[in-house]
Amino acid sequence: MSHHHHHGPHAHAHGADGRRLLVALALILGLMVGEVVVGILASSLALLSDAAHMLTDAAALGLALVALRVAARPPRGAMTYGFRRVEALSAIANAVALALLGVWIAVESVRRLASPPDVDGTLVLALALAGMVVNLAATWTLSGANRASLNVEGAFQHILTDLFAFAGTAVAAVVILTLGFDRADPVAALVVAALMLRAAAGLLRAAGRVVLEGAPEGVDPAEVGLALASLPGVVEVHDLHVWELGSGFAALSAHVLVPPGADCHARRRDLEALLHERFGIDHTTLQVDHETPRSLLTIE
Repeated sequence: MSHHHHHGPHAHAHGADGRRLLVALALILGLMVGEVVVGILASSLALLSDAAHMLTDAAALGLALVALRVAARPPRGAMTYGFRRVEALSAIANAVALALLGVWIAVESVRRLASPPDVDGTLVLALALAGMVVNLAATWTLSGANRASLNVEGAFQHILTDLFAFAGTAVAAVVILTLGFDRADPVAALVVAALMLRAAAGLLRAAGRVVLEGAPEGVDPAEVGLALASLPGVVEVHDLHVWELGSGFAALSAHVLVPPGADCHARRRDLEALLHERFGIDHTTLQVDHETPRSLLTIE
C-alpha cells in the first residue's frame, strides 16, 4: 500500500487547493515587487497603493495556506477544537494591516493632492495593465479552489477588489497621459485606500463573530430556539448557544425539558434531525431532562 492512500480523499482536496493558492501567491508576490519598484521610479502613489493592497492579498493567501494545513490537524491535548480558530485570528491580523496601510495611503494621497509630483504615466499604465492580467490569472486559479472556506473566499474577494484597484490606476494613467492631470494619481490612490478600509472592516466583522462566539451568518438563534421549542413533546428550551468554530463549522448546545413520562432519547433524535435538516447544524450537544411536576418543587 503506497503511503498516498493513507489520508483519504480529504488530504488530496487540501493539496489541490494548496497548489492553487501557491500559484496565486507566487503571481501576486512577483507583481508586488515590480509595483513597488516602478511606483517609486514613476513616483506613482496609485501603484504603491495597489502594491500595499496586494501585500494584504499575499497575506490572505499565505494565511489561507497555513490554515489549510493547520486547521486540518486533528484536535489533541488542550486543543479540543483542533485549530479551526487559526483562520479567524489570521483574518484579524490581516484586517489590521489593511487598515494601517489604508490610512497611510489616504494621508499620503491628500499630501500629494496639495503638491503633485511629476508622474510617469506610461510606466504606470504599463504596470496597471500587467497587474490586471496577473490578477485575472490569480482569480482564475482560485475560482477552482474550495470557496466555502472563509480563507479561500477571503483571498478570492481580495483579488477581486484588486482588479478594481488596478482598473482605477489604469484610468488615472490614461488621464495623466492625455490631459497631463497629475492629480489623477493620488485620486486613484485614495479610491484604493477606501477599498482597503472597507475590506478591513468586513474581515474584522467576520472574524470577530467567530472569536466572540457569535451565531454563524444566516443562523438566527431566536428562530432556532422557536423551532426546537415548537417540536411536539418539548416543554421548553433554555441555555441555547449557537456559535461557529471556524468557517462553515457551526455548533449548538441547549438544555431541553420534556414532559415527565416522555422518551428523552427519541426527543433528542427528533431535535437533532430538525437541526440537521433545517439549519445544517450537526455538531450538537443537547441535554434533555424531564420537567419536574410543580407540586414536588419546594418553595425556595
